[in-house]
Amino acid sequence: LRSPIILANNLLQGDIDGARDTIARFTLNSIIGFGGFSDPAGDLGVKYRSEDFGQTLGVWGTGEGPYLMLPVLGPSNPRDLTGRFVDWASDPIKLWADNTNRDAIPISRLLVRGVDRRARSLKTLDELEKSSLDFYATVRSLYRQVRDDEIRNGDTDDAIPAPIISFSKDPDLIGPRAQ
Repeated sequence: LRSPIILANNLLQGDIDGARDTIARFTLNSIIGFGGFSDPAGDLGVKYRSEDFGQTLGVWGTGEGPYLMLPVLGPSNPRDLTGRFVDWASDPIKLWADNTNRDAIPISRLLVRGVDRRARSLKTLDELEKSSLDFYATVRSLYRQVRDDEIRNGDTDDAIPAPIISFSKDPDLIGPRAQ
């Protein structure tokens, strides 16, 4: 259900390979995966990579700002909080629900997603709380490291390159991410 948002962020980041994988995953999982209830694309080796507007802002060079611990939503920063809002406001299912008086659908999705996210990280958080001297500092550090890795898509380069968008057909004028 998040594929349109992921695809839009792939394209905004200039990540053509990621966009291709998102389209392939969406198509395979919709047709062969019974509307997305199973993941044949993953079985065929098409990698899932979640993208959001906070990551897009990071690729564009926007700094993260101060660390925030938000009630219910968990760790964030101003860049990622802005990204969450943009993703939420541009979500096609939310827009459809708003226009058809189905206001409970976006709220239900948000709550289910929050509970799922919490359930997935509960064991890890419990272990961190038991083993760390400063739980807050540990969570802050891990959050920043994970987000940095997500923005870089696992690439270990020192700099995050901004997408280069060119309308020229001359390959010497087009950057490596745009090709």
